[in-house]
Amino acid sequence: MVLEFTDDGIYCPAGDFHIDPWRPVARALITHGHADHSRPGHGAYLATHAALPVMRHRLGEIRADGIGFGETRDVNGVTVSFHPAGHVPGSAQIRVEHKGEVWVVSGDYKTGADRLSEPWEPVSCHAFITECTFGLPVFKWREDAELEADLNAWWAANAAEDRFSVIGAYALGKAQRVMTMVDASIGPILTHGAVENTNAVLRAQGVALPDTVRVTPETDLKAHAGALVVAPPSALAGGWIRKFGQASTGIASGWMALRGVRRRRSADRGFVISDHADWPGLNDAIRATGASRIFATHGYTAAFHRWLREEGYDAHVVSTEYEGEEFESELDTAEDAA
Repeated sequence: MVLEFTDDGIYCPAGDFHIDPWRPVARALITHGHADHSRPGHGAYLATHAALPVMRHRLGEIRADGIGFGETRDVNGVTVSFHPAGHVPGSAQIRVEHKGEVWVVSGDYKTGADRLSEPWEPVSCHAFITECTFGLPVFKWREDAELEADLNAWWAANAAEDRFSVIGAYALGKAQRVMTMVDASIGPILTHGAVENTNAVLRAQGVALPDTVRVTPETDLKAHAGALVVAPPSALAGGWIRKFGQASTGIASGWMALRGVRRRRSADRGFVISDHADWPGLNDAIRATGASRIFATHGYTAAFHRWLREEGYDAHVVSTEYEGEEFESELDTAEDAA
């Protein structure tokens, strides 16, 4: 096999490197900057030029090299290349070729285009390692235009009453996507420190975002009545949110498609916005690769595995330490607070 599944992570024996390993290794190829895929302690990192700034922001001083989308690199006789995954800025699928056999590690991906991330591209291969965070038919995303209309109507209604609209969205990717979806003419956009720190990194590499104001103890909230406030989901459950008074709260997540999750999060509104592929997206992506062997790594693996088998694929479930959206909400608690 071109790639093996080890206790340290996905490993290429011929090239002697790992992809998104969860334990420290000598050489790691990284699909993107979320903490369950990009971890500290590796001897050397290889990631896209667009992913590296956030990785360095989160990991500190690392020995890292950048690579462009579509650029090929020889690693000990193995050809590797990185291709857009559509998940967050800089996210990639990693293509690995050895002796004519091609494997692709998807990392996390989304097939629908947005205004933030490089659009997902299909990559032909013999074996495809796929996430299935939302690998059930119930998960089918609405068009962005409909989501934008809902978001803006909610914010505008609150702003008309000088009420803050506080939305929980992960600090890397989801928060910035929400900001590209809203109508900034409705009012100012305030941000939690974890979100604004990530904004600064992305702006420095040329990502276009609307103007925002970091919330600090000195911020005059009365001067920003009716603002949209973008914060990690964890901030909506702590003392930080109390400073906004009787605010209306929302959560942006694919999990908002499930009524039970919406009730447990106790938010006023749930917006079904995800940076992962939905059920049609997962199936479309797999078909587009032309792969016959499919490895499902994280999400609804058992159900998705059964479906793939029924569809005639040589499908397998692989145990990993990737956690998808649920983990991302936890990593936000480690970010610096406002």
